[in-house]
Amino acid sequence: MAKRRFQAPARDAVDRSIFEHPAFAPYRFELDLLSAEHWPDVGTLNARACGLKHAQTGARLRFVDQTAALLGEGIHYETRIFERGEIPTRADNWHDLLNALVWLRFPQIKSALNARQAADVLAVGAAQRTRGQCALTHFDEAGAIVRVSDIHTLALWDAHDWGSLSTRLQLDSEALDVWVFGHALLEHALWPEPMLVAKAIAVLADPEASASNLFSRIADGIAQSELLSDPQQLRPLPTALIPGWHPRSTEAAFLSEGECFRPLRMGRVYPRPLTMHTATPGE
Repeated sequence: MAKRRFQAPARDAVDRSIFEHPAFAPYRFELDLLSAEHWPDVGTLNARACGLKHAQTGARLRFVDQTAALLGEGIHYETRIFERGEIPTRADNWHDLLNALVWLRFPQIKSALNARQAADVLAVGAAQRTRGQCALTHFDEAGAIVRVSDIHTLALWDAHDWGSLSTRLQLDSEALDVWVFGHALLEHALWPEPMLVAKAIAVLADPEASASNLFSRIADGIAQSELLSDPQQLRPLPTALIPGWHPRSTEAAFLSEGECFRPLRMGRVYPRPLTMHTATPGE
């Protein structure tokens, strides 16, 4: 049986309390755009994006209506953003509205993804996709940024030892931090009790490490092709095991039987994580 295509709920069917879910925490300053009675148009988005620039080109960015006439120009989506600073946005659409929020919150990372995508489109053409493009798209749509505090926590995650990882996270609230980045992942989170599996970039760093420095480190890694050259570089993270993300996150049966908690595939090896450290006095 073919898997049913995901269908986002209608705007008036969304319980506004869902925006209190941790998945939306990075976007707390933009949540009014999601919870308003009516859809924000591109004018509203551009007013919020005043001063937004492409981190790679320095060009001013603006959201534009994705119309039939715009599509008729035949310019690739990523090329349009890179060369013209125009982010095509469909009206009354959760997916594109959430994409706009990610641009507002993580412009450095989104710019790095776009520059890499545009370069690959130029190199191989719009009809082909490189392994790098697939990795970039997976992270753009379903990505999460994960700060891991220690090697032990990372080892449990890499082994898909979901029960032990859940226990570890319950005992130490600073063992792992998650920022949902992918706009498709956020779209899935509109449903109650979301069962999200993020495609994660892991960063081994102290809890005291600056989030802004962490995001800049990831943007640089993407821009320099240190990250996301292949989809296999991304780690799956079932967010339902994180305390506070799902009502059954502490239940052993749920962690062993839930569809999202899959065992490690034989031969699967994850890459070394990015590393950061908190500077000590005198450094």
